[in-house]
Amino acid sequence: MTEIDQKQLGNTLWGIADQLRGAMNADDFRDYMLSFLFLRYLSDNYEMAAAKELGPDYPRLEAGDRRTPLALWYANNPEDIDAFETQMRRKIHYVVRPEYLWGSISELARTQNAELLHKLQKGFDYIENESFASTFNGLFSEINLNSEKLGKDYSARNQQLCTVIQAIAAGLSQFSTNQDVLGDAYEYLIGQFAAGSGKKAGEFYTPQQISSILSGIVTLDSQDPATGKKKQLDSVLDFACGSGSLLLNVRHRMGAHGIGKIYGQEKNITTYNLARMNMLLHGVKDSEFEIYHGDTLANDWDYLRETNPAKAPQFDAVVANPPFSYRWEPNSALSEDMRFKNYGLAPKSAADFAFLLHGFHFLKPEGVMAIILPHGVLFRGGAEERIRTKLLKDGNIDTVIGLPANLFFSTGIPVCILVLKKCKKPDDVLFINAAEHFEKGKRQNRLRPEDIDKIIETYQYRREEERYARRVPMTEIADNDYNLNISRYISTATPEEKIDLQAVHQQLATLEDQIAEATQRHNAFLQELGLPLLGTR
Repeated sequence: MTEIDQKQLGNTLWGIADQLRGAMNADDFRDYMLSFLFLRYLSDNYEMAAAKELGPDYPRLEAGDRRTPLALWYANNPEDIDAFETQMRRKIHYVVRPEYLWGSISELARTQNAELLHKLQKGFDYIENESFASTFNGLFSEINLNSEKLGKDYSARNQQLCTVIQAIAAGLSQFSTNQDVLGDAYEYLIGQFAAGSGKKAGEFYTPQQISSILSGIVTLDSQDPATGKKKQLDSVLDFACGSGSLLLNVRHRMGAHGIGKIYGQEKNITTYNLARMNMLLHGVKDSEFEIYHGDTLANDWDYLRETNPAKAPQFDAVVANPPFSYRWEPNSALSEDMRFKNYGLAPKSAADFAFLLHGFHFLKPEGVMAIILPHGVLFRGGAEERIRTKLLKDGNIDTVIGLPANLFFSTGIPVCILVLKKCKKPDDVLFINAAEHFEKGKRQNRLRPEDIDKIIETYQYRREEERYARRVPMTEIADNDYNLNISRYISTATPEEKIDLQAVHQQLATLEDQIAEATQRHNAFLQELGLPLLGTR
């Protein structure tokens, strides 16, 4: 499927969502829409794998038979079901019973079957608790099929679900879909819902263009980026993963088998469920990722709280787009927390450095971390200045990248990317001023592919370019009291055009001669006609 077809599919699905949600707000309808798309993916992937596994035994339906092929196979081979499902779990890590497949559900919707709602609820429960070797408890917890937002009574809710599922089935039938296409459509819809959610969008979605910068940086060799991309990452962590798009971008760059395991943490329950669905929908097996629902700043994930240094988890790459200037309530116990003890606590008014130190603590000595933060972290004083100064003196801040304003759905402020390393070779900091390189849009500005490539290549080869990039020695940063405001190191002022006075003088003299010659010629004509000459009264 071409990029144009993918966009058309996304537009088709978004049009369905926009048309059918009625009085329901976009955030609520998003959960229904994306869950149905997720069910369609699980079903398609499962049926394709089943057809390959069963080979010639996979049933061919007669004309008019609207059952799924697997429903027929299950009916004819009851004694083989357990062995078949065991094999399917081994091959693709999950099972979906025929009555819960998208084809069965969409047929109930087409026939306006009164049992659709009940069957759908049973299907969701089955997927959460029985489909996968790992249980995905609460995966559909935010989807209330008994909500009055769907209808006042069971019949009305069932009718609304029939309408929505029919429309999605019809929309998808126009396109030849596969795993990658459905994954792209899912990402597209997340972005569209994010755009329509205003400030809430920043909680769960990092625009793909910015994700591409972070993933491009952390997948390069950490000690010598010029040598190119790493062949393998054992692990990658996003401690504020939202819908998981940033982690998936890293995986896309590394390839399906390029990362040992993906780890994410998300505080918002709805977004946490989106992230788990998003992983599975992009073909990440349940054994290849772990997303935890919890509070990052409270560090309530037992896996990360291991105190034995030999067992403590560390990651090859850490990426994050945490909420900007988040207000938090640090207590006295946190001052002794292993993450903050050597640096001090970020102020209550802005947890930006608390998020940064959390991720940095779990970074491997040879790893690399890229985090999106507001510009204030570069120059604010007080506790933030003390944290920033220690990171700089310890040689942990590698690169500062300034981005254009209005790139995010949630805020119009310009932001920066900080690249951190525990073992950094160059005794300088690379500053990249990319704030003037973008395409202006009506609602949001966007980085063009060439803008993204330039940022990544400048970081990779540590290039310097007037008004764009500069390697600043630590002595100069110390002279500036460890203030990292980009304008202190890269001039953004437009230089005045130099004027060549001699050339201008010569040009004026030439013009004077041309005027005198033209006047003399014109006066000759006027004299023949008996008219007053130019330059006389």
